Amino acid sequence: MKIAILSGTSGLVGMQLLHQLMKSAQYDFILSVGRRKLALKHNKLIQIDGDLFKLSSWDWEGKIRSEALGGEYNNLLEAIKEKLAEIHAYSSLGTTIKVAGSKEKFYAIDHDLVIGFAAWVKKLGASKFLYVSAMGADATSAIFYNKVKGETEEDLKAFQFSYLGLFRPSLLLGNRHEFRFGEQVASIVMKPLVWLKLAKNIRPIYDHQVAKAMVKTALSSHSSSVEILSSGQMQDLSK
Repeated sequence: MKIAILSGTSGLVGMQLLHQLMKSAQYDFILSVGRRKLALKHNKLIQIDGDLFKLSSWDWEGKIRSEALGGEYNNLLEAIKEKLAEIHAYSSLGTTIKVAGSKEKFYAIDHDLVIGFAAWVKKLGASKFLYVSAMGADATSAIFYNKVKGETEEDLKAFQFSYLGLFRPSLLLGNRHEFRFGEQVASIVMKPLVWLKLAKNIRPIYDHQVAKAMVKTALSSHSSSVEILSSGQMQDLSK
């Protein structure tokens, strides 16, 4: 049995990831973990919700059972508890300092929630972890956003997953729920690079390209346990 566990489902890349995972014939179940459930139904999709800061203490088994109509998830629960399932975890959690309200709250979401999710899926038996980071991720950066992304990457390495994929997209294009002025301006300025197919690693990348690359990578074999994937590599993988 192959299971995908996804956190950050309601976000730009998260929604596209969910779409790609539901299309994939290789996953038997998709478990979405979030603050709230999406108005979406699919025969492979199970949604559980709650306070993500308390994820480690969730009665996740009870939450999954409550979504079943007649015990149809018993095999899933047994596979997880008996470590019989191959579990791939995807994290596309992320926000901005403006939306979060402060640097401290931003750090709590972009770092702490991601690390908490990684610790939780590791206990469940996840072998692969795929994380949406950022192009400038660097734990030593003077830019706070890049520093947080870099620190998160470094802390994820400590879990020693069989495979850790660190996806560093450039400016993301897609339909966001919230308006981000800076990103809107940047996308207008840089979009010609997409049309002209120039500067692959720095030109904007579409949300669905990142999602396709992540799923394709998760379902592939790997020569190294930790891999950093650039925006250009993601565009190639998404073809």
